[in-house]
Amino acid sequence: MAGRTAPLFAQIPTTTTDDPLPSSSAAFGTPVHPIRTKQVTAATTPSVLPISLPPASLRPLAFRSFTKKHNLTLTSSALQALADFIGTHCGSGWREEGLAEKVLDEAAKTWKRHGGGVIVAGESNDLADVLRNVQGSIVGGRVDHQRTSNRHEAASLEQGLPTRAQLRLEGLNRDDSQASVRLTSLDIEDGESSAHSKDPRSWLKVINAFEMPRFVYNASQKHFQAAGKRASILPDPSRRTALYRDRYQLVHQRLLRNEAFQTLTVAISRSKSSQRSSSEMVMPQQAYKLTPIANLLGRPGSTHVLLGLLGTSPTGELMISDLTGSITLDLQHARPVPEDGAWFTPGMIVLAEGLYEEEEPNSGPGLAGDGGVGGTIGGKFHASSIGGPPCERRDVTLGVSDSGKGGEVIAAGGFGWVDFLGVGRERADGPAARNLEKDVLSKQDLSAPSPGNSRMIILGEVNLDSGKTLEALRHILGIYATEPSGQTPMTFVLIGNFVRYAVLSGGGSGGSIEYKEYFDSLASVLSEFPSILKDSTFVCVPGDNDPWASAFSAGAATVLPQRSLPEIYTTRVKRAFAMANSEAEKPTGQRLKGEVVWSTNPARLSLFGPAQELVVFRDNISGRLRRRALRFRPTQEPDMQAEERRATVEGNTADGTTDMEIDQTIEAAESEVPDPRRKDKGSSNLSSDLHAARKLVKTVLDQGYLSPFPLTDRPVLWDFSGALNLYPLPTALVLMDPEAPSFALTYEGCHAMNPGVLVVPGKSRTAQWIEYDARMRKGKTKESKF
Repeated sequence: MAGRTAPLFAQIPTTTTDDPLPSSSAAFGTPVHPIRTKQVTAATTPSVLPISLPPASLRPLAFRSFTKKHNLTLTSSALQALADFIGTHCGSGWREEGLAEKVLDEAAKTWKRHGGGVIVAGESNDLADVLRNVQGSIVGGRVDHQRTSNRHEAASLEQGLPTRAQLRLEGLNRDDSQASVRLTSLDIEDGESSAHSKDPRSWLKVINAFEMPRFVYNASQKHFQAAGKRASILPDPSRRTALYRDRYQLVHQRLLRNEAFQTLTVAISRSKSSQRSSSEMVMPQQAYKLTPIANLLGRPGSTHVLLGLLGTSPTGELMISDLTGSITLDLQHARPVPEDGAWFTPGMIVLAEGLYEEEEPNSGPGLAGDGGVGGTIGGKFHASSIGGPPCERRDVTLGVSDSGKGGEVIAAGGFGWVDFLGVGRERADGPAARNLEKDVLSKQDLSAPSPGNSRMIILGEVNLDSGKTLEALRHILGIYATEPSGQTPMTFVLIGNFVRYAVLSGGGSGGSIEYKEYFDSLASVLSEFPSILKDSTFVCVPGDNDPWASAFSAGAATVLPQRSLPEIYTTRVKRAFAMANSEAEKPTGQRLKGEVVWSTNPARLSLFGPAQELVVFRDNISGRLRRRALRFRPTQEPDMQAEERRATVEGNTADGTTDMEIDQTIEAAESEVPDPRRKDKGSSNLSSDLHAARKLVKTVLDQGYLSPFPLTDRPVLWDFSGALNLYPLPTALVLMDPEAPSFALTYEGCHAMNPGVLVVPGKSRTAQWIEYDARMRKGKTKESKF
C-alpha cells in the first residue's frame, strides 16, 4: 500500500497562465481556465437608413446596367420600382459606395436567368419576384455573392437542373467551348451522347393550336406581351374587335420596319453607307408614308397611301377601314400590284394608293351618322393601285443574321426574345439549337440513295372510305419499308379529309360506327409495315368532314382552329403502334418508340426548338379566294403596244426571266418555268398550275394569316386566332388544298408545299405526295403508279 495516495487527497493539477488572476485566499474560487481579459462583441448586421430615391437620379445607372450591359429596356414603372428598392436597401451610400450599380447588375442577371423578356415592365409580378430574390442576397446594402451562389444552387436542385459544380466537372472532360450550354426548352444538353439525341425524332414536337402561347403586340411599347385574360371558346364580344385590331397592328409594325416605309433620314444614311464604294451619287428613293383614314378630312384632292382592312358596308359598297375610321373605296381605275400576282378579297389587309375626294357640301355631314373619328368618313377614296403588305423574312423578324466570324449565325435585334411556340427563344436557345441541328443532321450520308431519316412524308386528302386511297397508301408505305434500317423517314403526315362526306351529319352512307371502321381499315394497313411504325412518328391532321365539327357543319367550313380527332375512333391505330414497338423492343431493348399524334388543324411541328418550324393547314382556300376575289378591269392596250409587249416578253424569256411581276424569291423557286413559246398542251397546263401556286402562296404569306376572310365565310375562335398567324414566317408551310395543283416552291425564305389529293384525279391509279427534307429545308413532289 505504500506509495499510493487516496483519490480524495490527490493533488489537483493546475494550469499556468501568462496572466494569472490575483487571489489572496482559496475562498475566491479562482477558476481552472483563465478568463479572457479582452471584451468580444457579437457580430451584428450593419443597418441601412432608407432614403427616398427619385427615379430620375437612378436613370443613368439603370440605363448603363440594364440597357447597355444586358440589352434590356426599362419602363417608367420598372424604374420607379427599382428606385424604391435601392432607396430602401442601399440607403444614402447608393452612389458614393457604388451599391446601386451592383444591385442593378444582379437584378438584371436574375431577370434574364428567370427567362424575362427584353422589356422589363413594373406592372407584372415578374419584377417583384426578381427583387424579392435579390433582397435575400443583400447584406448591409451590398450583394453577398456567397448567398447568391447558394440560392442559385438550391433553386437548381429543386428544378432538377445541373449545379455549377456539376457543369464545371463536365466541362473538364469536354473540348467543346459550349459544353455547359443547356437547351432548357428541349430538356437536354448539347454534349449528351445518348442514342436518342442522335435521332431527329427526339427533337420533334407537335404543337397543339389550343396550347400555343398567346401573345399580343403592344403598339405603345413596340413589343409582344403575353395575353392577360385566359382564352375561352365563348369570350366577351370585345374579343371580336380585338381580333382585327391585333391583325392590323401586326401588319402595321411589320410595314414600319420595311425599308420602303422608312423615314428619309434613315434612307439617306443607308444610301450613304451603301455608296461608299461607288463613284456615282444615287439619290435615295422617297419613302412611302401611311396616312390614317381620319386624317383625310379636310384634304381633298391629295394623294395618300392607306393601310386598312377590306370590307363591305351595309349598303353593299366596298370600303377600307383602319383603327381611326372607314371610307368608301373606289377601284374603278385601280390596278393590282403585281398584275395578276395575288388575290384580293374582303377580310384582307391591303395597301391602297390614290386620291381622296370629299363629298359635296349639300350631300350631308362629313362623318356618317354621329360616329365621329372612328366612324365612316364622307366621300370616296379613288385608288390607283392596290397591293398586299410586303412580307418579312423569318430571320429579319427574329433578328438572325450570318455576319458572325466564320459564317456563323448570330442573333441581334428583332423579336428574338419572344418564345412564340413555347419551344425556346431565338436569342437564348437559337445558337445551341442550330449547333445541335448541324451535329445531328450533318452526320447522315449525303451520297446515300435516300436522304436518311431527316425526311418528312406528307400525304393529303387521305380518304379512308375509298379503296383506291388505301391501296395508294399501302403502295407508298411499301416503298419506304424497303429502305435500309436507319433510313426510315422520321415523320409521316396524314392530312384529311379522312372521309369524302360528313358521315356524322348524315352525309353519304353510314355514321359513327362506319367512321370507326374506316380507321380500323387504316390500322390494318399500317400493321403490315411494323418496320415503319417502330421508327417513325405519324401526325394526323383533320379536315372539315371529320368529327366532331362536321356533326354540326354538315361538311361546310368549320370553325378554326379545329380540334383533333376523338380518341374513341383511333384506339385500333394506337394498338397497331403498341404492337410494333413491343416487337422491336425484344431484340434491341430500350429505344425511341414510334407513335401516332392526333393533331389540330392547323398544326405546327417544331424541329430542334426554334431552329425549324413547319405549319400544316387543311382548307379549300383557293376555291374560296376565287369566289370572293375582287375583279379589276382588263388593261386596254393598242395593238401596237400589245405586239411590243409580247416581243419584250419573248426576249426576256429567252434570257431566262419571266414576265410575272413577282418577287425574285418566287422566281428562284424549285419549279420548272416553261417556255411560253411552246404551244403544246402539257406546257400550258404546267404554266397555269405554277402561276396559280405562286399566286396562292404570295397571297397567304403576305397577309401573314391562314384565313384572311370575313368571319361569316370562315368562322374563327376569337381567343385562339393567334394560332392562325404566320408571324414570324415558318421554315416550311404545308397548304393542303385539294382544289389547287400540287407544288413545292420558296417565297421569302419560307418553303410552301401542297401535296394535293393522294389519288391523282384524271390519272389511272397514280399516287402523289410530298417528300420534305429537313436537312435541306426543301420538298419535292413525287408520283408513283400503284
